[in-house]
Order: sequence, then C-alpha cells, then structure tokens
Amino acid sequence: MSEPKAKENIEQELSDTAARLHMARAEIGKVIFGQDTVIDRILITLVSSGHVLLIGVPGIAKTLMVDTMATVLGLSSNRVQCTPDLMPADILGSEVLEEDTKGKRAFRFIKGPIFTQFLMADEINRASPRTQSALLQAMQEGVITIGGKEYALPEPFHVLATQNPIEQEGTYPLPEAQLDRFLMQIDVDYPDKEAEREVILATTTNRESNLKTIFKKDELLGIQSLVRDMPVGESVVDAILELVRRGRPGDKAPDIVNEYVSWAPGPRASQALMLVCRAKALLENRTAPSVDDVIDLAEPVLKHRMALNYQARANGITLHDVIRELTGDL
Repeated sequence: MSEPKAKENIEQELSDTAARLHMARAEIGKVIFGQDTVIDRILITLVSSGHVLLIGVPGIAKTLMVDTMATVLGLSSNRVQCTPDLMPADILGSEVLEEDTKGKRAFRFIKGPIFTQFLMADEINRASPRTQSALLQAMQEGVITIGGKEYALPEPFHVLATQNPIEQEGTYPLPEAQLDRFLMQIDVDYPDKEAEREVILATTTNRESNLKTIFKKDELLGIQSLVRDMPVGESVVDAILELVRRGRPGDKAPDIVNEYVSWAPGPRASQALMLVCRAKALLENRTAPSVDDVIDLAEPVLKHRMALNYQARANGITLHDVIRELTGDL
C-alpha cells in the first residue's frame, strides 16, 4: 500500500509545482514579449540545475530577462560585462591586506559578483581565456579557491552567459570542453511584429509592470530535487541513447554524421537531455517526459556539443541539418 501512496504524492507535488511555474511564466511574460520559447527553455534549464548560453544580437532584452526571472523566482542576481581586460578577481573576488587599530595586519576576502544565485556574464567570449576558465570552473564545482581557501557559492547558483553571433572581432571563442558545461544553448531571434508593438508601447510610456515574486528564496532547490524524482519511461531513455550515440561517427552513425561531424556529443549530453526532458514535462504539467520532448530539446542540448568539419561548411551543411537528421528516426 505504501508504494501507490508515494506515487500519488509525487504526482500531486508535480501538479502543484507546475501550476506555480505557470504563474511564474505568466509574470515573466508581462515584461518580456514575443520570446515564449526562450523563456520556457531558460526556465527548463534553471529547473534542471543548469547554466544557459544565450546567443542573440544586442537589444533583445537579454539583461532584462535575467533581472525579471531573478525577481519572479526569488533569486539574487548580478551582472558582469566581459571585456578583454577583465581579470578573474573581478568576477571571483580578491583578498585585501587590512590593518586594525592595534597595527595587526590580516587578509580579508572581498567577494566578487559571482557570489549570487543568478549571474549574467554578458558577451562571455570577450573575456580572456584565463577569466573564462575561472568562471567556468566555478560553474562546474560550485566553489572557488582564493589564497588556498575554498568559498562555497550560493545555492542555487546559475550562470546565464550571452554571446553576440555577429560581431566576432576581438573575441576568444569558448573551447569545446567549456561549452559542454552549459546545459543548453538557446538562440534568441527578433520578436514578431505584434510582440515588437508591445515592446515599443511598454518601453516608451510610463506604463509600469508590477512583478510578483512567485517563489521564495531557495525554493528552486526543492523543485530541482523534484525533477530528479520524476519517473522516466524506457522508451525515452532509449530515444536519448539512440540520439546521442548516433551523433558520434562510427558504423551505426548516419552518413551525414560520418561525413561532416568532427566533434561529437559525450555522455554529458545524455545526462542533459534526461534532465531537460523531465523539466519540460513538469513545466507542461505532465508526470513524465515523452519522446517528443527529446526531439524538441535535441537542438539546444546538442548544438554546442558538436562541431562540423570544413567540408560541411563548404557544402552548406549546418548543425541544424545534422540534428534534424538524427531526430528524424526517433
């Protein structure tokens, strides 16, 4: 009798959480117009305990999106503008030598902007490789080390890093191993005409949007734990394994992969798909993910975990083409 009761409890908890996430999505939609898919995927990433790589041109409300989500989800937030002269200490913090009234000197650690729950790293590819590595190490481990001492970052801790897809002069592209630490890459396009109408009316008048905080501080941690308790059917597990493993050149890979893929997704891609499919099901008030979720989220999960060779570029083959081929038979 205890087993059905446990199942009933988790279903009710999933339903209640989905309702509150729907309220959060509606609050965010009061400020961010025409980016429903982007909002959903960022929420999915946060609920999955992950970090986001956002690709989009300037002026499409990326910073506003971070501030709005932080407010609605009850998270503290900071923003770092990445530049070539940005040092690791500018993000992590540094020790300063202080002298007290008795003349005794001691080092005191001053925390950097990374000590927050939701950090926006704007144009991360403009930071030097050294600074990128310091940030990405903190993302992976959840702690930083300064002067031989470890400092734990707040929980939950999420990074939303942005890149400009057009202007690449003076940038330092992220290495593949570091790109793999982002749960999803989300491409942000221009809003449609009606959404842009809402944008200009909302931002050029005195109209105010009073945002409500839907979740209490640290409540997101409980949701992230709940996502990991969500059951997953064997068909979904098989679809994830089939998709990721077919993306690696070899005997069982399709021709387009063997011919054009130079860097293939590793096991972390499978882990990411498992989490985001659960989170998507939760966001849509379902008690378990489906194969359709795997297909829908394949591109944002795999796109930054794969690379094409020069022959693909010469023949006009894109990662979108490759991933569409991979998901076609699921």
